[in-house]
Amino acid sequence: MIEENEIKEGYIKDYVSGVLVKATPEELEAVQVFSEVLHKDYGYPLSHIQTRPQWRVKVRPSDKKKEYPVDIAIFSSENHIEENTHIIIECKKKNRKDGRSQLEDYLRFSMARIGVWYNGNERLFLFKTEKAGKVYFDEIPNIPRFGERIEDIGKFKRKDLRPATNLKSVFKTIRNYLAANAVGITRDEVFAQQLINLIFCKIYDERFTKPNDTVSFRVGINENLKVAQTRITDLFEKVKSQYDDVIEVADSITFDAKTLAYVVGELQLFSIKESSRDAVGDAFEVFIGPSLKGGQGQFFTPRNVVKMIVDMIDPGIDAKIIDPACGSGGFLAEGLRHVWSKVQSTGDNYGWPEHEIESEKQKVAIKNFRGIDKDYFLSKVAKAYMAILGDGRGGVYCENSLDNFKNWHSKTKEGVQLGTFDIVMTNPPFGKKLAIDSEDILKNYELGHKWNVNSSNAEFEKGDILDKQPPQLLFIERCFDLLKPGGTLGIVLLESIFGMPKYKYVVDYIFKNSIIKAMVTMPEELFQPHTHAKCCVLICKKKEETHTDSDYPIFMADVKWCGHDSRGNPTLRISSDGKEQLLDDIPTVANEFLKGFQK
Repeated sequence: MIEENEIKEGYIKDYVSGVLVKATPEELEAVQVFSEVLHKDYGYPLSHIQTRPQWRVKVRPSDKKKEYPVDIAIFSSENHIEENTHIIIECKKKNRKDGRSQLEDYLRFSMARIGVWYNGNERLFLFKTEKAGKVYFDEIPNIPRFGERIEDIGKFKRKDLRPATNLKSVFKTIRNYLAANAVGITRDEVFAQQLINLIFCKIYDERFTKPNDTVSFRVGINENLKVAQTRITDLFEKVKSQYDDVIEVADSITFDAKTLAYVVGELQLFSIKESSRDAVGDAFEVFIGPSLKGGQGQFFTPRNVVKMIVDMIDPGIDAKIIDPACGSGGFLAEGLRHVWSKVQSTGDNYGWPEHEIESEKQKVAIKNFRGIDKDYFLSKVAKAYMAILGDGRGGVYCENSLDNFKNWHSKTKEGVQLGTFDIVMTNPPFGKKLAIDSEDILKNYELGHKWNVNSSNAEFEKGDILDKQPPQLLFIERCFDLLKPGGTLGIVLLESIFGMPKYKYVVDYIFKNSIIKAMVTMPEELFQPHTHAKCCVLICKKKEETHTDSDYPIFMADVKWCGHDSRGNPTLRISSDGKEQLLDDIPTVANEFLKGFQK
C-alpha cells in the first residue's frame, strides 16, 4: 500500500497496480484511461491485467531479454505467463500508421493474438493469424469482452449492452479517425450530422430490439462490410419513419463501408440510451465545438454552468420552461433530467408502476419544454437531443426569437406564447462583431432605444431607436417578455454589462423589472480558448405588479476555477492519495445558494 506521505508531486497511482508512476501525458491520457475502460467496459478483472511492472515481449525469436516493454497486457487467467498472453495494448503518441507498425512488431513474436494501439486520440484493433509460416494482421472492429471469444465480437444481445465509462473519449477517437480516413467528407458539420444519424440508428435499435435478440447495429469479425453497411442503412430507413420531424426523408448514411464499420464497431458495445451523459451532446461537443460556430456568438455553455443554473432555479414538475437561444439543447436536456428525477421520486413515493412513471416523464417533456434557435442545424440537433432523451422534440423550433412575435411561423406561435413561462434559462449569443441593426426588430424593444438620464430627477428617459444593439441585450428583454409575473430567469451575460457606465440603463431595466436573486461571476477562462469575454450568471424573478420592496438580499459568488484553463485543458491536480482532482468550483455554487437564498 502507498502511504499518503509517499505521494510525490508529478506522480499518480497506477489504476491497475496501485504503484506510483510519472504523470506523463501518455499515462494520463492513454494508459490510465484505457486501463479503466478495460476493467469497467470490457469487464476484465484487474488480476488479469498487468501494467506495472511492464510485461515484455520479444523483438526477435532469439530475444531472451524480451526487449519490448508493453504498456498494458491482458492475460487469460491470473497467472501472468507467456502462454496466457491474450491482448497487448501499446499507448505511444504516434500516428496511426506508425502505431500500427509498432503494434505489429510487438504482436509478431508474442503469444497474444489481439493487439490495441491507443494514444488518447485514436485507437486501432488488430487480430493476428498465421498461415503457412507467415503472420498476417487484420483490423477488427473491437476486442472481445471478458469471457468472450474473438468470434463473439458484434454478436451482442440487447440485454448485454452497458453504458460507456467514458463516452466522450469514444467519440473523440471516432472524430480523429474520420478526420484522417473518411472518404469524401471534410467538414465537421457533416461529420456531426452523419454521427447523429448513426446515433439515432443505435437508439432505435436499442428501443425496438427485444432483450434476448441480437442487435442490428453491429459489425462482426470477418463480416462482409457491404452486408453490414446494408444492415445499417436498412435500419436508418426505419429511423426516418420513426423520427420524421428530426431526420429528413432525403438524409442518408454517406460513410463508405469501411468507415461505417469502424464507427459501428466503436459504438456497438455500449448502450447509448442508458449512458449517463447524453450521446448527442457529447458528439456535438467533439465534432462541432465552440470554435466552429464562434463567429455567430454561439459559444456553447459548459455543462457544469448549465447544471449550476438548473440546480439553482430548481424547476418543479409542472414548470413550463423555455430557452429562446437553445443552440444544441443543453439547458433543455439538463432541465429535463432535473425535472424527470422529481417525477421518478414522486412515482417511487406513491408506488406508481414504472410504465406510468415513464408516461408521466414523456408528458412533462412534451407539455412543458420549449426551445428556439435561428440556426437550422442547431435547432435540428436540439430536436435530436430531446428525442434521444425521451421526447419533447416537438417543442423545439427554428425561429428568430428576437423577431416580432407576429412574424413567427404558426407552429411556433402555437407552442410559444409570450408571458406564459415559469422559467427561462439561456445563454444568448454574444460577440464584438454581432449586432442587430434591423429597425423592424429594434423598435419593438425598450432596450432597442437610446436611454438618457433626466438631469432633474436622475431617471432614465426613453429616446430614439438605436442604429444597432448587441443581441444579448435584446435577449434580456425578450426573456422577460416570455416569463409570466413571478417567473424565474437564469441567464449568462457579459460581466461588462454590470460594470461599464454605458450599460447603466440596462442594469436599471433589470432592476425595475425583476428581483435579483443571485449574481455569480465566472473566471475569464470559462469560454476560452474561443473568446476572452468574462461572463457572469444572473438569476432573477420577474416582478409582479404588487411587488414594491427594493431592499432584499442578493446571493453573490465569485468562481475562481471552472474546470479548464485558458487553452481548454482540464485543470487537474494530484491529491495526497495520488488521484486526479479537477479544480472546479462551479458544482458547489448551487448548494450554497439553496441553503438560504432560494426563497
